[in-house]
Amino acid sequence: MKFISEEQSSALVTHELALSAAREALIAAVSDRATVFPAVIAHGSQPHNRFTVKSGSTHDLAGLKVGSFWPGNPDRGLPRHNSITLLFDQDVGRIEWVIESGVVNAYRTAAVDAVAADQLARADASTMAIFGAGNQALYECVAVARIRPIQQILVVARDAAKAATFVAQLAEHGLAATKADPQDACEQADIVVTATPARTPLFEADWIKPGTYVAGMGSDAAGKQELPPALFDRATIFCDLPQQSRQIGEFQHYTGDSQRLTALGHVLTGDAKGRTSPDEITVFDSSGIALQDLYTARHLVAAFEAERG
Repeated sequence: MKFISEEQSSALVTHELALSAAREALIAAVSDRATVFPAVIAHGSQPHNRFTVKSGSTHDLAGLKVGSFWPGNPDRGLPRHNSITLLFDQDVGRIEWVIESGVVNAYRTAAVDAVAADQLARADASTMAIFGAGNQALYECVAVARIRPIQQILVVARDAAKAATFVAQLAEHGLAATKADPQDACEQADIVVTATPARTPLFEADWIKPGTYVAGMGSDAAGKQELPPALFDRATIFCDLPQQSRQIGEFQHYTGDSQRLTALGHVLTGDAKGRTSPDEITVFDSSGIALQDLYTARHLVAAFEAERG
């Protein structure tokens, strides 16, 4: 068994690596040679300490990711979120690689949003609204700004102090940002991204203007919800994996025709259309699939071995 520590994986991961892996994973997810197994949503001895197990396989890759959320960790000087990815040696059924992937997971999640935005956001999209001011929100902004000409970021957060700190963090990355209220942010934005643990919609459907790309990045368990279902009737709707999105993602709250929901992998392969007009509203739900973690892990292993000759 081989091991890549958190310090090593966070030094190896880049936005380019994560973007390549995300694209490969989304395409693999729609292949008949890949399987994504149902996610296990669990908790520790204290119910507020939660973890999720996501697993999957392709014709030449199999493994799982365990992601945890321990909300009291900041009081100990530790991050709330952590992840570890396991890759199998499929010949003998033993774990071949163990990869600590806390920082990597943030890159991986944001990369999926960037791949989706590249297909579904207008090419001239320059104003982005971000709901949330936590760790993941920063990676979302940086990743999207790499593939669209973002000139202004509107930060929506309940905690004014956190919002101010987040605006300063964005400035360190060369991104101009200001705090905004939800309605103003939505009405101005070409891109709206939500990265929160919300369980009720964060904005009203009619605040979203024609031509906007909306990405829900936080819903990954039953009961979570960031987007208003009324928006889905006005939009063309996409996700990473329809069956999972309908169970634990944003589209668990959608009661319309399930045939309208398109896996992004089909857009990437050319088997389905993405954005078709400048005025179209597009919505993407990322519930987070195991193949994203496994392909990212494969890229990390290649980088790790290349670094060591």
